[in-house]
Amino acid sequence: MNTFEAVALAIIEGVTEFLPISSTGHMIIASSFFGIAHEEFTKLFTIVIQLGAILSVLALYFKRFFQSVDFYFKLGIAFIPAVVFGLLFSKKIDALLENPVTVAVSLLLGGIVLLKVDEWFAHSDNTEISYGTAFKIGLFQCLAMIPGVSRSGASIVGGMTQKLSRTAAAEFSFFLAIPTMLGATVKKCYDFYQAGFVLSEHEINLLIIGNIAAFVVALLAIKSFIGFLTKHGFKLFGYYRIVIGIALLLIHFFIHPLTVI
Repeated sequence: MNTFEAVALAIIEGVTEFLPISSTGHMIIASSFFGIAHEEFTKLFTIVIQLGAILSVLALYFKRFFQSVDFYFKLGIAFIPAVVFGLLFSKKIDALLENPVTVAVSLLLGGIVLLKVDEWFAHSDNTEISYGTAFKIGLFQCLAMIPGVSRSGASIVGGMTQKLSRTAAAEFSFFLAIPTMLGATVKKCYDFYQAGFVLSEHEINLLIIGNIAAFVVALLAIKSFIGFLTKHGFKLFGYYRIVIGIALLLIHFFIHPLTVI
């Protein structure tokens, strides 16, 4: 991986992490086109730089993290399903991360869901999140272990099924991303170390650059997304996912196979 590729992936991460279009899916596709998706460092990089994007939530919602101890308990409860499913299915998840076709199909199917989600769940002004609601949102977030599903999309839709407003569901999704991605980063780094890999100075620099770029871009993306979602809902994201999913499948089956193996 060179510096250009690292910055490009970081920008993609920053833009897509909080949009319901799957940051992991976009980075898998981008790294496949770069021809670096099979590299072990790339797999580490695409996980670790998500932490940079997630830290933008702390910067934008700093005061919210000191509102009550209850807030942390709810995040902890919502985080539990990701821990359990992540530990149980980590190998299967890693295998799916190497399959761009899985990403394409997930983008397509997820897009169809987003076209209908505003019709399925009536608009609500509810912003109160109970412990039960937090846990159910955490279960929905686990769907994002399938590349292309979108962690933010799954958890936001999960919140809307519990009669939360779009904004409240989106913000809780942002907050939940912090323990989720921190846990994923620690686990990936541990697995990388256990496998005997050692980071070079160049790779360490790329991780620093990637996290900084993802952080800055994500700051802008969050502000834009909340405003857009409140006014327009999910349909545009649904159409985008469908177009990208179909395009990737056409490329894979009729032009050139998208493979990272």
